[in-house]
Amino acid sequence: MLLPLPIDGHVSRIADAIVAHRAVVVVASPGAGKTTRVPPALVADGPVLVLQPRRVAARSIARRIAEERGWTIGREVGWHVRFDKRVSAATRLTVATEGVLTDLLHQDPLLTGVRTVVLDEFHERSIHADLGLALVKQAWLARDDLRIVVMSATIDPARIAAYLGGCPVVTVPGRQFALDVSYHPGVPVAEAARRLAAAHRGAVLCFLPGAREIQAAAQALDGVPWPVLPLHGGLEADEQDRALTPLPEGGARIVLATNLAETTVTVPDVVAVVDAGLQKVARYDAGRALDALVTERISMDSADQRAGRAGRTQAGVVYRLWDARDRLRPHRDPDIVRIDLAGPVLDVVAWGGDPRRFDWFEAPPPHALEAAITLLHRLGAIDAQGRLTRDGREMRRLPLHPRLARLLVATGGAARAARVCASLSEGVRLRAAVAGDTRTSDLEVFGDEHATPAHLRHIAQQLTTPTAAPVSDEDLRRAVLAAYPDRVARRRMSSRDAFLLASGSGATLARESGVRHADFIVAVDVTAGVAPGADALIRLASSIDPEWLEPTHLETVHEFMEDTSTVRARRVERYEALVLRERAAPIDPDEAAPLLRAAWQRRGPSEHDVRLLRRLEFAGISIDRDALVTAAVACATRLDDVRLDDHVPGPVRADLDRLAPDVLRVPSGREHPLLYRDDGGVEVAVKLQEVFGLAETPRLGPRAVPVTFTLLAPNHRPVQVTRDLKSFWTRGYPEVRKELRGRYPKHPWPEDPWSAVPTFRVQLPK
Repeated sequence: MLLPLPIDGHVSRIADAIVAHRAVVVVASPGAGKTTRVPPALVADGPVLVLQPRRVAARSIARRIAEERGWTIGREVGWHVRFDKRVSAATRLTVATEGVLTDLLHQDPLLTGVRTVVLDEFHERSIHADLGLALVKQAWLARDDLRIVVMSATIDPARIAAYLGGCPVVTVPGRQFALDVSYHPGVPVAEAARRLAAAHRGAVLCFLPGAREIQAAAQALDGVPWPVLPLHGGLEADEQDRALTPLPEGGARIVLATNLAETTVTVPDVVAVVDAGLQKVARYDAGRALDALVTERISMDSADQRAGRAGRTQAGVVYRLWDARDRLRPHRDPDIVRIDLAGPVLDVVAWGGDPRRFDWFEAPPPHALEAAITLLHRLGAIDAQGRLTRDGREMRRLPLHPRLARLLVATGGAARAARVCASLSEGVRLRAAVAGDTRTSDLEVFGDEHATPAHLRHIAQQLTTPTAAPVSDEDLRRAVLAAYPDRVARRRMSSRDAFLLASGSGATLARESGVRHADFIVAVDVTAGVAPGADALIRLASSIDPEWLEPTHLETVHEFMEDTSTVRARRVERYEALVLRERAAPIDPDEAAPLLRAAWQRRGPSEHDVRLLRRLEFAGISIDRDALVTAAVACATRLDDVRLDDHVPGPVRADLDRLAPDVLRVPSGREHPLLYRDDGGVEVAVKLQEVFGLAETPRLGPRAVPVTFTLLAPNHRPVQVTRDLKSFWTRGYPEVRKELRGRYPKHPWPEDPWSAVPTFRVQLPK
């Protein structure tokens, strides 16, 4: 005798709707019984395939249906999940994970062996559910006898119904028992669980974001008189079963679970729920090809789903550990907008579709779609035209992410590589390195047959090609590079644990990695930092030889060296953002010129350039300074070689030398540099004896500016500054002669400077 459930009175409506329209959307509250009651009611018309998001749920549901109906696992009902299949030719109802549907559609695009496909828990919006619905819709359009049922508890059914040609929606209202929902901000999970377990018989189901938080809560509950049982995806099947099994005497127990227990599995005797309101969500950064595991507030539909775990068999109690005034997002984000799409895109290509034009239930973000296509091309799964390659076909047949499939194909299906892929695929964490560990690859641990757990050895055996030859350490590390070509990283010189990823992002090697001395590695297990700008964390690495890397960019880099004030050119070979090799290269004047120009502008004009610019201003000559600088840097490689004077045009030079000469020839016959000042004046420093007989002060430029003479004693110290030489010879010179002739007797000091012979020598020749 089946226990009555809310869905029972609506099963006939669902069956009638599917007969009439070949598709139906079923919306039923948590605990209504849709998963175990609807699919068995449809088997009379032909084989039914029920899709579930997770393996543990598929097995649990198949057992529950078998128990309710008196059926046998492997005969009337069974499961088909990755690496585990319990069905036979007699099986009429198969509960499978969503990825299995994709595999079946590749083998048989029309699903000729299936009459009805049921996509359960569609509100979770897993990528396999979205893709499965899209692919099965194509078979549904091609077959007039194929039927589709989409079931959910907390989703707007209108979009799904419209996607399936406007099919009917059957809504199952109400929860069987009332829920007492209350809010307790700031109360720890362990304390809330104690209160409820002391007051109720049955399971107190506590929702926490992850395994670490579950462990902390279990420690806080140490010593309580009730069993405390963890429930998360990292546990073995028997450990999960203990959390799902009520106590024989019906006593209280505390189950600490992740959102695995939200919809995927049913803890049957839940009387109270403690909801921390948090979940761990993987968000993929397509630009850097990195996942970030972020702890976030749950959405309102998740909160409702969690609350619905209580009140299934009696009135339930729900403690929400946040403020009642907090506003949650209405719905969770679907996988298709937040995860790596390489696997789904490969499925679409292998099925024969174009990912960019495919009829997705919800189209993925364009940048994420393009990133997935780019990665598949780098893995060799598709060619430049987006078509499946020979390796791509091999990869698609393996129940692995395309990266791991590429690793296995690169080794020919070797047993050692299969063990590595099994461990990575199942999310087995790296064993911590010990002090002084110097592995060439952290994957050595996973490849060790004796250290591999039995369930992983079983998976690896299914992945292994029996005829494959053993692989060496180097072969395995090369295969890792083939699988993660975008995850290459180079050690930074500043720190032994700091790396630069090929994407240009920084990363830190975690303590548990044993790859401590390699300069180049592949970051196999790497998680993006949560805080903006934070380094990623590399937990699992494999060393590589840089000679294995084919440069992705070859470029000649020019740079200005501040210490030598010169331009240097280097030929650089890069792998994405990483420098592989570099060597000196000839300097390209076109590349050097802007660098020198920028350096000239930072430094400003040299003393020599300042003299020229002041002369031009003094002469009243207008010139394009930028053009002059451009000409000066065009052929130079050193900043000191940038001289504006060398690039003044000829006609301008002639006017400049006439109006503002660089030097002044004095009566001694010697030339002395003229100094043009900011205030528009011009001066010259010259020994007094060199200008004997010069009565009129020279005047220069269009304004006839008199030259200011700084007359020097024999010791080159100024004795007079004047713009009027005639006045100096008449009034100033006698005093100067009187003061200096005794001090410098070897120099000429004539009484009559007007007629004296100008000279720069010590004494006149006899």
